Amino acid sequence: MSRDGRVDDSGTTGWRFAFSRRWLGYLAFAIVFAIACGFLSNWQLARSKEAAAANALVTENFDSKPVALTDELPTLGSFSAKQEWRRVIVTGTYERDQQLLVRNRPFNGSPGFEVLTPLRTADGSLFIVDRGWVPTGNKTDAPDHVPAAPAGSVSVVSRLKASEPAIPGRSATGDQVGTIQLSVVKQKLDGADVYTGAYGLLDSEDPAPATAPTPTVTSPPTQDEGLHWSYMIQWIIFALIGFFGLAYALVTEYRKLNSDDPAEKARAADRERRRRAKRTDADVEDELLDATR
Repeated sequence: MSRDGRVDDSGTTGWRFAFSRRWLGYLAFAIVFAIACGFLSNWQLARSKEAAAANALVTENFDSKPVALTDELPTLGSFSAKQEWRRVIVTGTYERDQQLLVRNRPFNGSPGFEVLTPLRTADGSLFIVDRGWVPTGNKTDAPDHVPAAPAGSVSVVSRLKASEPAIPGRSATGDQVGTIQLSVVKQKLDGADVYTGAYGLLDSEDPAPATAPTPTVTSPPTQDEGLHWSYMIQWIIFALIGFFGLAYALVTEYRKLNSDDPAEKARAADRERRRRAKRTDADVEDELLDATR
């Protein structure tokens, strides 16, 4: 037998050809392919677990018992991703004359603004509270009316949200900002002591005003867990298909190289009998039509 598995003078090779360099190369490729599929399958599983954990964290934080702001954010720059949506309570006075509007904030398909009102806490620092949404006005570059924040001392319960990143090309002037980027908000407030790690999405305030901006979030948002489990299984199937394909090609070549072997001839005849036994009337008719052409 030659190195590439070709038939020798005896007309039969058995399975010796499977140990040729060519077939060992095919096997190595199938193994590498299966390993790659395994890594991709594991990656999809990890992503599914991450999405599930993120949803569980949001649900837990969204309905958490409110704790003091200074307990959650001990410094002005404190914040971690695990604190998002956690409820905090803080008492202070709204700085109504320093209120800001966030541009380009659509809600339920309508354009509008979100209202940011600084809340001055007992230590003199400012905690930014997103009090809700108002629609654009007749001039489109400003709302017609913004409900006033409560005057005097107020107790605010809000959900923590991270400072937003800058969006290239989006800017604003006057009492407006392009995004809730707290470093920019701090500049708008003349460098006052502002919490720059996180702001609060209003949940409730006491005393409550007669009118207020529309709340933007009333139920916990959920992250779509996607089709990670389906993709994970698909990658496993792809790995198996690689081995099944290799096995099919191996058997096919075995039958071809050993076609003169009496034992293989008998097996081939038996396979042909079983194939013919499974033929339907339609198969027979097709063969007759092909024969007359």
